This record gives sequence, C-alpha cells and structure tokens, in this order.
Amino acid sequence: MEKTETKDQKPYNPKVGRPPKKVKRQSQLMVRLTENERFLIEEKARGAGMKPSAWFRQAAKKAKVLARFTPGDLTFLRMLSGMANNLNQLTRAAHREGLVTVQKRCRELLSDIDDILKKLRNDDR
Repeated sequence: MEKTETKDQKPYNPKVGRPPKKVKRQSQLMVRLTENERFLIEEKARGAGMKPSAWFRQAAKKAKVLARFTPGDLTFLRMLSGMANNLNQLTRAAHREGLVTVQKRCRELLSDIDDILKKLRNDDR
C-alpha cells in the first residue's frame, strides 16, 4: 500500500491506528443553552443519526437567519400602530354618531393598513 504524507504529520502506516483526518477542527465555540434547547438539539441529532456536534455544524451551514425587523419595517410598524389608534377612535365615533357616518373613514383606513401589510410581506429577505 502507498504511504501518504502531509505537512507536520508522519507518514501513514495502515498497521498503526487511524489515518490522519483531512480536515482538523481546531477552533471551539462555546454556546450556552437552556436545558430545553439542549434537549431539542440532542433529540434532533438522534433522529438524524448524528452526534449533537455534527448536527449543530450541519444546521449552521444550512440555516437561514433573518433579521427581525429592518429600519423600513420598523417605520411601517409605527405607521400600523398609529392606524390602530385611528381605528379605535373611529370605533368610538361609530358608537356615538352611528355607523354610516364613519363608514367612509373606516374603508380608507383599512385600505391604508392593507397597503402597508402588502409592503411588509413583499420585503425581500
């Protein structure tokens, strides 16, 4: 059999133990988990037939993490909050003055809310 040699390693002898790894992991990352998080990771790893560390590495490679809210999203959410306040005021006015007088304002507000929700949904992430 042919012997292979890499930098800083002795030649591989098939009669002496395990061959050297092609990729040696030298860096560590310490992660604090709750008991529940650890249990979930261990269960998912067991279900995949993997060690938790291998499952964690694989999940890190494939995971897609999205920012919670962009500055634009926050602007839209503030607008929605103001509209919710307006809707509450319209509801009170409808109880006082009757539904017919408030109907047009409600439809305009609902249309504005729908437009903002569409913008939030269509945001490329």
